[in-house]
Amino acid sequence: MTMQERVLIVDDEEQMRDLLAKILEKNGFQVSMAGDGNQALALLEKEPVDLVVTDVRMPGMDGMEALKAIKELSPEVVVIIMTAFGSIDQAVQAVKEGAYDYISKPFKIDEMLLTIKKALEERYLRHEVTALRHELRTRYHFENLIGKSRAMQEVFTLIEQVASSRSTVMVYGKSGTGKELVARAIHYNSLRAPRPFVAVNCAAIPSELLESELFGHEKGAFTGAIATKVGKFELANGGTLFLDEVGSMRLDLQAKILRALQEREIERVGGTRTIKIDVRVIAATNRDLKKAVEEGTFREDLYYRLNVVPITLPDLKDRQEDIPLLANHFLQKFAQESNPNIREISKEAMGILMSYPWPGNVRELENVIERAVTLGRGCAILLSDLPPHLAGGAGPVERALAEEASLEELERDYIEAVLRRTKGHQIRAAAILGIDRRTLYRKIRRYGIKLIQE
Repeated sequence: MTMQERVLIVDDEEQMRDLLAKILEKNGFQVSMAGDGNQALALLEKEPVDLVVTDVRMPGMDGMEALKAIKELSPEVVVIIMTAFGSIDQAVQAVKEGAYDYISKPFKIDEMLLTIKKALEERYLRHEVTALRHELRTRYHFENLIGKSRAMQEVFTLIEQVASSRSTVMVYGKSGTGKELVARAIHYNSLRAPRPFVAVNCAAIPSELLESELFGHEKGAFTGAIATKVGKFELANGGTLFLDEVGSMRLDLQAKILRALQEREIERVGGTRTIKIDVRVIAATNRDLKKAVEEGTFREDLYYRLNVVPITLPDLKDRQEDIPLLANHFLQKFAQESNPNIREISKEAMGILMSYPWPGNVRELENVIERAVTLGRGCAILLSDLPPHLAGGAGPVERALAEEASLEELERDYIEAVLRRTKGHQIRAAAILGIDRRTLYRKIRRYGIKLIQE
């Protein structure tokens, strides 16, 4: 375990609480305290806790009632019961009802620390096993992050290299290229996988609300703050916080993000208490941040703090060989969900997909395939299943179909369209057409097609 674990001490005796808090803080734990079960539950609703140490006999809600309520509220929280010697039977019963273990008062400090560390280690291993099983089922959480192109292979290599480190990562790419998928792949291939992955789209939240969203706020901090709210940094404690479109953040908030990264601590809006955090930040943007620094709209110090390991995602049009892989992946995904009769993409439809420039990148391709699967009536996606703007983008091919042109005329126009798309690059054109270069050369001569110079 490398994260700073959070422990909640519940005891009606102030001296006992203070003693335990000093011991645990000295040994690297982050400690919260409550005087009874009701206070403990109120605190648990506000902020995450890894382990609770609670006395059995307390006024109001006692330890046994608190145990049941804690397990209902957060089953993953580990509970250790403290009890006087005369209440051993009750402590044993608590273990049967979900407590990890019990410790008799007066306790030995070494015994208490050993029990807490063993409990947290077991909890961590349990999470790790669950995460590894899930990882195997989902093939390392790469999901739609698919590609055999050199550009994507370089991205995969970077993900594998950076996942095991603590370094901050900046993901660059246009909308729809899969920036969040990269962030998730890094998180789920790291030691932080059992902990939360929390994503925030900085551009989608009004600037006046973003600070509260990230850092949380105390009750009464501003008009409308009727209750204490835990922010995304706290929710991601021990895990990963993904800040999408970080370039849209205002300068004063950038300063607070910088402080959180440097000091590893935050303060809620309207609060005075410093809260320690252990969060890995992965940021993403579709903007040129270096230019934003020069223009004074992005802090230079934050830029260098975030840009430790930059990963740049290519546009889909720049990795054309990945289009069939992605298209078939989405076909299988949506066919399984809504139309299992569709099993393939016709050669003509694939040709259009390969020649289209995809301004919306992978996200647009996914939407196109989903639409085609939903509307398709046969066993394959046809030209007629594609959106009009996309099929129409092929120009001569679509017109030839509409005019019921001969097969030769259709082939000639199709080859011309592909050659225009590849700027006369015959090897790439042949690959798209599914023929070898010699066959393409013969057809160019046969149809009298004028080549465009590369």
